[in-house]
Amino acid sequence: MTIAICPGSFDPVTMGHMDIIRRAAKLFDKVVVLVMPNHAKTALFTTEERLVLIERSLKEAGLSNVEVDAYEGLLADYTRQHKASVIVKGLRAMSDFEYEFQMALTNQKLNPQIETVFLTTSPGNMYLSSSLVKQIAMYNGDISDFVPPCTVADIEKRLKRNNI
Repeated sequence: MTIAICPGSFDPVTMGHMDIIRRAAKLFDKVVVLVMPNHAKTALFTTEERLVLIERSLKEAGLSNVEVDAYEGLLADYTRQHKASVIVKGLRAMSDFEYEFQMALTNQKLNPQIETVFLTTSPGNMYLSSSLVKQIAMYNGDISDFVPPCTVADIEKRLKRNNI
């Protein structure tokens, strides 16, 4: 069985993330959406809240071979511990590639059994990011085309409640 890991901060999960997850689910026997911290950013949702939002989004999408987990540590260690052989990363632009290529080489050095597969984003999601979604929602813009339907109210409520 081929296990693939889709790591990210997913704060919040977007339709771009879901597109990559859906496509990975077609390619691999099992996909783990792995919520990892991004210490360079202040999170809108806690790790536990992100897990719930992703699980609801996966259920809504009908993805039965995808599960969700969280980890704070080296991705290479997680892949080894969970017998995963593939890391799946989505690419929007060349700037994504430079960073992700460096990470892929590092992960392979730390765990030679791992391969990184890059999936290019669908054209309709090239501009989409979690940061953009938060900015649109912060100014009461319509985010319904950018995030799974089951997450819209949670995102809007959080941004309104925090007066961000």
